[in-house]
Amino acid sequence: MTVIERFYGSGSPVSLTDLKEGETFLDLGSGAGIDVFIAAKKVGASGRAIGVDMTDPMLAVAEENRPIVAANLGYDAVEFRKGFLEAIPAADKSVDAVTSNCVVNLSPDKGKVFGEIWRVLRDHGRVVIADIVSDREVPPHLKTNAELWGECTVGALTAEGFIAALEKAGFYGVEVIKKVYWKSIEEHAFSSMTVRGYKFEKTAGCVFRGQRAIYLGPGKAFLDEEGHTFPRNVELEVCTDTAAKLSRAPYSASFHVFEPEGNAFFDGKGASCDPASGCC
Repeated sequence: MTVIERFYGSGSPVSLTDLKEGETFLDLGSGAGIDVFIAAKKVGASGRAIGVDMTDPMLAVAEENRPIVAANLGYDAVEFRKGFLEAIPAADKSVDAVTSNCVVNLSPDKGKVFGEIWRVLRDHGRVVIADIVSDREVPPHLKTNAELWGECTVGALTAEGFIAALEKAGFYGVEVIKKVYWKSIEEHAFSSMTVRGYKFEKTAGCVFRGQRAIYLGPGKAFLDEEGHTFPRNVELEVCTDTAAKLSRAPYSASFHVFEPEGNAFFDGKGASCDPASGCC
């Protein structure tokens, strides 16, 4: 069995990023490189798959496996870098997708981590994080327990706090994909939660120029992060930023966004088209 076959299908969050050929992928706390190798197969020879880890032993294991994976793929799209979650060694707006698997809870400054993820993502990039969350605030006497901290539990945020921290960093379309109970410590319940969010950088020049949006459902109405309410099947005027946001994932499947010229609308991939041509 090849190395890539051994790694593939390990329950990684990579599959939830919808990676495409040619994209740049980044995994935080990459360890032995499993998620990075999975991503390398998806982004292809024209893409990049980057792993960041702070520990030399894990980086050494990853580098040892790198040529084996490259040989099986027929190309080398993988790179490993030493660094911390709070200071990601990657340039601004250089990455299309970021994942992290059970390492954010170990950071003492999770707000800084989310801010760094926002920094390195390109506009409309996405992040998928699988991590541990608690049902309520973890008390100080548990947070100072080094053994429990190392077990990826007592450093956890609450589920609500985790989502709020992502939104505070600027992410939109935040979705809880999965949440499963894991264990309890002194009656504090801890769960494994997988969350996905998207980057969209609002512009200072957002204006109204006749664009409209219709929410298609399935709910009776939709409330976005900025407080805009869209009743189902009601056409509303939106500004240029909101139109751009609704025309892309994760909202494009639930909205039609109409342009004022010729009554064209976005096709859900960021391009405008004319319904008369059959693009819808």
